[in-house]
Amino acid sequence: MTPVSSKLYADDVSLLMVLIDTNPFFWNSVQSTLPFSKFLTHVLAFLNYILLLNQLNQVVVIATGHNSCSYIFDSSDSQSQNQRAEHLLHKLEEFVDNDQELCSEESVDGPGFSLLSGSLSMALCYIQRVFRSGPLHPHPRILCLHGSPDGPGQYVAIMNSIFSAQRSQVPIDSCVIGAQHSAFLQQASYITGGVYLKPQMLDGLFQYLSTVFATDLHSRCFLQLPKPAGVDFRASCFCHKNTIDMGYICSVCLSIFCKHQKKCSTCGSVFGQAQTQDSSTPDRKRKTPVDG
Repeated sequence: MTPVSSKLYADDVSLLMVLIDTNPFFWNSVQSTLPFSKFLTHVLAFLNYILLLNQLNQVVVIATGHNSCSYIFDSSDSQSQNQRAEHLLHKLEEFVDNDQELCSEESVDGPGFSLLSGSLSMALCYIQRVFRSGPLHPHPRILCLHGSPDGPGQYVAIMNSIFSAQRSQVPIDSCVIGAQHSAFLQQASYITGGVYLKPQMLDGLFQYLSTVFATDLHSRCFLQLPKPAGVDFRASCFCHKNTIDMGYICSVCLSIFCKHQKKCSTCGSVFGQAQTQDSSTPDRKRKTPVDG
């Protein structure tokens, strides 16, 4: 692998971190519309397309399971350059087998959700290593190919990853292939300046990927990319992990609760009761009799 500092990177060179949702519970539910094997065909064609656009482009693939997440492909690895597809599929098969062996109770939200927070953290850690390798490096961005519903238990970890990506100026692109929109990924793309898209025709997934998400950050300044019609900014409460419109916020650690709590479960701060008599105090002062 050639050191990063010795390469001459231009504005159109990208480091693309691709997060693939491998949750078997999700893929079993959409088997009739988009089989997992056909989905991988679109993804492999897209990865080759990215690497053909520029010889200095780098692609890293992270598998997002329901119990774990792992690196499964890195185009900078000399062992995976000759047989990219075979190497990726082999590593992906090993990951899926190991992920299914783990007990579903170990996952944060249960078997129906994917560990998106873990894959985002791994992608950001890889990007930070690239940043520290030298002043010259490709422009990093993250692409989430996600289909599983949002896991409420991962709200804090995902939001921390979103703000970390925003501070590092790393856009998070989102391609949602599930039946419903993802509020987490809507916020991630909006806050970090990425692109959020929910394809209407999954049979043409490669066309969506190649026309929308293949463009580098410099070229996006001259293109009209899709913009979400609306972003769901609702938060999840820390007590029941439900999405709420109104709630109570701890003034110390900013934890969110759907109901009034006696004590913050995050930082341990004791909450006071509502002062119902304070509002009537000015009225009593006004009604105080005056000696005449």
